Amino acid sequence: MPAPSKNPGPPGLAAVLIAQVRPACTLLLALALITGVLYPLGMTVVIQTLFPRQAGGSPLRDAEGVVRGSALIGQPFNAPQWFHGRPSSTGNAPYDPTASGGSNLGPTNPALATAVRERAEALKQENPGHAGSIPIDLVTASGSGLDPHISPPAALLQVPRVAAARGVDESAVRQLVAQHVEPAVLGIFGRPRVNVLQLNLALESIPRNTEVSQRK
Repeated sequence: MPAPSKNPGPPGLAAVLIAQVRPACTLLLALALITGVLYPLGMTVVIQTLFPRQAGGSPLRDAEGVVRGSALIGQPFNAPQWFHGRPSSTGNAPYDPTASGGSNLGPTNPALATAVRERAEALKQENPGHAGSIPIDLVTASGSGLDPHISPPAALLQVPRVAAARGVDESAVRQLVAQHVEPAVLGIFGRPRVNVLQLNLALESIPRNTEVSQRK
């Protein structure tokens, strides 16, 4: 008669742990390699190849090739010879990219009404020749506090002040604004806008009008 077969019995705890842990660790390492190394490296190569300027932060350079800022982040311009951007409520300094955010003041908050009123009064003092309405983007901050654009009416409102401070014809500055109006994306997304830093860099190319300077 054949000898009865021996029952090996249930596997030990160590064998069970190895059978469960080994596939989990293998999958973890594989996903870490794919999502943490291969995918970011591949996307970096593709973006640097197809969109090198955007990948580098969309820098804006002056006529001498010096980087003056980014097309994506506004800058504080306060002198009369420059176009001014939107108010910014980022931290302790305007347009601080490390503290992006709005003022969080709601439409019924008296502090917002006070801030808007003070900004409107300051605009009237800076642009005494303007008698019409004030574009809202010149007295309210954006949600990010980093908006580099203003509306075309906001730029045109500042033309007389900028032209007078630089001693150039208003028509030349007005034409420069028209040249830098960016249309809505695909004609339907957003609204026409003007990049303030690009416009201010272009101002440096306008020759000074001696006759206008003498009249001023």
